[in-house]
Amino acid sequence: MNYFADIAIIGGGASGLVAAITAKRHSPKKEVYIFEALDRVGKKLIVTGNGRCNITNKNLKTENFHGENPQFAMTVMGDNPNKKLEEFFNSIGISFTFEENKGFPASFQASSVVDCLRFECEKLGVKTVCKAKISDIKFGKEFKFAFSDGTVTAKTVIAATGLYSGGEKLGSDGSFYRILKSCGFKTVKVTPSIVQIKTETDFVRQLKGIKVDANATLYKNGNKIRTEFGEVLFCDYGLSGPAIMNISREAARTDEMCQISLDLAPDTDKDTLAKAVLDRANTLKDRNLEDFFTGMLNKRLGQVVLKYAGLKLADSVTDIDKIASETIAAALKDFRFKVTGNTGFINSQVSAGGISTDEFSDKNLMSKRYKNFFACGELLDIDGDCGGFNLTFAFLCGLVSGKAAAEV
Repeated sequence: MNYFADIAIIGGGASGLVAAITAKRHSPKKEVYIFEALDRVGKKLIVTGNGRCNITNKNLKTENFHGENPQFAMTVMGDNPNKKLEEFFNSIGISFTFEENKGFPASFQASSVVDCLRFECEKLGVKTVCKAKISDIKFGKEFKFAFSDGTVTAKTVIAATGLYSGGEKLGSDGSFYRILKSCGFKTVKVTPSIVQIKTETDFVRQLKGIKVDANATLYKNGNKIRTEFGEVLFCDYGLSGPAIMNISREAARTDEMCQISLDLAPDTDKDTLAKAVLDRANTLKDRNLEDFFTGMLNKRLGQVVLKYAGLKLADSVTDIDKIASETIAAALKDFRFKVTGNTGFINSQVSAGGISTDEFSDKNLMSKRYKNFFACGELLDIDGDCGGFNLTFAFLCGLVSGKAAAEV
């Protein structure tokens, strides 16, 4: 089948759905199509935020975004980005609720966000073609591209395909990124981000399932790269949790030796902690080391920290002298693991890298190479921290590109 579109949107995810609605609202008479590779739109959006959909974050700063030019994200989002998002989502029936700085739909259901976006597309007359994986694109005064069951001719194109995060089951195989790369678009190395980290497993396996609040610091060749505070989850393969996810980007983008250090007592300096350990030892002389931390730390965690410090659990607490207390405090402040990899794109929440932002205007997301060709969201070399930053950028890209596409 042959399709003609005034505006063709490739990808029916967060950016694509918002772009379609925005374009149709600004130019109701234009034929707006979404071409989605999967059997329905919004599949990836449904699983965001563990199904709760962390739409935005009140604390939007340049340092929360990454890429060769993170300021690009701030310029695209413009002034009052949260107000823009609230107004848009309120207009389709979604009200916000906030947990600290994180904005969620009041329903706490990502599925309701997808439903309301889909309902609005249907109401406005946006046409959706699913199972339409694009195999190529030809640039010119008009754009021509093909998929298995048809061809498309479009006056304007918005590329909102994403990259690799979530894997093929969520429509993220990077195929359109590769098409643009083959067409000469400048690209930036793509790696997983916001992803679980694999480590040497001698100690983490013994702690599987335990969660702690800690400072997690990434070291590369002994140099401190980044520190994040938050929940850390021990897994049989390594480490997970928000603090780990936020430092995973830098670990994934290097082949150099990396380590993760956990500070399990971030509010206490090492000397004060050593004194507290010695005082505890003087109070609990009747115990074996196996039970030394019982009542202070998770029992398994306390035991593993002592083993990490080189102590034997069968020994008596009376063996803890000043030197031993300092060794234990050092272990609590620097519980360190060698990084061996990550759990891959299929488990990542976003991809770092992509099509270089040098290729597109930060005012309207139009290509500097091809008039009336736009790109947005994860496809671009912008990725954000855990906490709603990536969806904020994706949705606002949809607002910006949709409006600009309608006006050309």
